[in-house]
Order: sequence, then structure tokens, then C-alpha cells
Amino acid sequence: MATDRPVSRRQALKAGLALAATATFAAQAARAAAPLLTRPVPATGVRLPVVGIGTNRFSTGDAAWNARLRDTLSTFARLGGTVVDTAPSYGDSERAIGAILGETGLRERLFLATKLDRDGVADGRQRLEASFAALGTRRLDLVQLHNLIGARTLLPLLREQQAAGRIGHVGITSSSDSQYAEMEAIMRREKLDFIQVDYAVGNRGAGERLLPLAADRGMAVLVNLPFGRGAQFRAVGGRPLPGWAAEIDCASWAQVFLKYVLGHPAVTCAIPGSTQAAHVEDNLGGGRGRLPDAALRQVMAVYFDAIADS
Repeated sequence: MATDRPVSRRQALKAGLALAATATFAAQAARAAAPLLTRPVPATGVRLPVVGIGTNRFSTGDAAWNARLRDTLSTFARLGGTVVDTAPSYGDSERAIGAILGETGLRERLFLATKLDRDGVADGRQRLEASFAALGTRRLDLVQLHNLIGARTLLPLLREQQAAGRIGHVGITSSSDSQYAEMEAIMRREKLDFIQVDYAVGNRGAGERLLPLAADRGMAVLVNLPFGRGAQFRAVGGRPLPGWAAEIDCASWAQVFLKYVLGHPAVTCAIPGSTQAAHVEDNLGGGRGRLPDAALRQVMAVYFDAIADS
């Protein structure tokens, strides 16, 4: 769901790489070799790497663009990523991903998540079958009700499909604080495997009630928009990384932003959007090495607020 901002992100990445260039070769090598951290889905015990990929900008295009997307997803899987999040409302993202999976044989290595954005049962069933067909798979690891649509009508359909073994997990999503109250009410009355919500160092509202509630209710959490729709990259600009970034093994601002999110114990996986292999590699670095404790996360929040307000 989060989108790439090529110019501003390039500036931030260059600043991080400048810092990394001053580190010892041994330290860089150790960071690159560190395994991706994983966390369990409370409902099933399935362990997921803590950084995935959002695909709202995946779409079929010319040969060069299709090759770029194939390289992005292949790099993601090669480096240990598994969680791929899409939706039928993301243009033809599902079809683009399905084509890549068919060409590369990556399906069994991925945790494939999509969404349902219909309210009626008949429309919902038709939409779900279209997702299976577009993605070219007999089983979806997670299906989520997109922006809470169909929360009262379609959860029985998803649970029916889950019982039949076609869906591994069921959840709901939002990326707007205007829906937080409704999301909280659904979380309290329904048994869900996942929620997906927007959360970032510059957008901490979901951390007040929704993330603690997810932990209490045994719900895994996917985090969309961990870069704040690119606003966080624009805020830091070309600033070098602060000294405390080295304490959590960060080599770029993207990794700082991701590690802030992952430092929250309720978060299962962050899903920054990307269509570039270099960004995927950088993002996955945010899932390796040390994470900030509560004290450092507070320092990070204060630091970013000061920048954003300047």
C-alpha cells in the first residue's frame, strides 16, 4: 500500500549509504548475513519474516516493466521475503503477480495475501473466485476485507472457504484513522487471524488502541504505509542518519522507519510498497539485526517530530 518516491527516497538512501561506507567491512558483512527476523501468527503459529512487500503499483506493462516487476519479486523471495500483499482494486496487480508466479515458480515460497472489496455474498464470492484465477493459485494464505467492506456479510464466506482449506487466514484492513473506531468494534466482536492498518513513526495513531487490542485478541498485524506515503523520506531529505541508527543496525532511512514500526511487539510484518529490486533489498535490511526497545522508540519519535515540525 505504501508507494515508492524515487527522488526523495534516493536522497535518503544515499545519506544512509554514506554512513554505511564509514563502517568496517566486517560490520557491514555481519549485517548483510544476519537472518531475517520472523514472528508467529498467533492463530496458526505460522512464522513470517517481519518485512514483506505491498504491490499496489504492480501492473502489467511493456516487456521492460514486466521484467522489472519480475526481478523485484524474485529478489524479494531470494533474500528471504515471503509476505506479498495485493488486492483486486490495485489495478491488475493480481494478474501481474499471477503471471510472475507462473513464470518463476515462486508460489510455494510466498505467503500470498489479497483482499475482498464487495459487500454482497454473491458479489463477494465472484470477486474471490476472480482473485484465485488472476493469481493462478488454488489456495490463498490470507484474504482480508478491504477497508472493512463486508464485515457483517462476508466473514461467513471467508470462514467457509477457510474451513474448506482454500484460505489460510482471515482478516480486515484499513489505512485511515477515520475507520479506527469501526475497526476496533469489529476486532472486539469477531475472531480474526489478522488485521492490517497504517502505522509509522510519523503516523502513530494505530498504536494507541488498535495494536494493543490486536495483541490482546491474538491477532497478527500487517502494517501498511510504514513510510507515511513517502512523507517521511521528504522530511529527512538528505540528512545523515543519527548516531543511534547504528545501535539498531540501520544503513538507511528506510530501515530506520521500518525498525521503528517493527519495534512495536504487536506488529507481525510491515509491507512497504516497492517496484524496484534495490528498494526491496534495502527494505529487507530493516528486518535484520537489532530492533529498538521502548526507550529508543521514544527517542526516534521525538527526533522525527522535531524534523517534521521544522
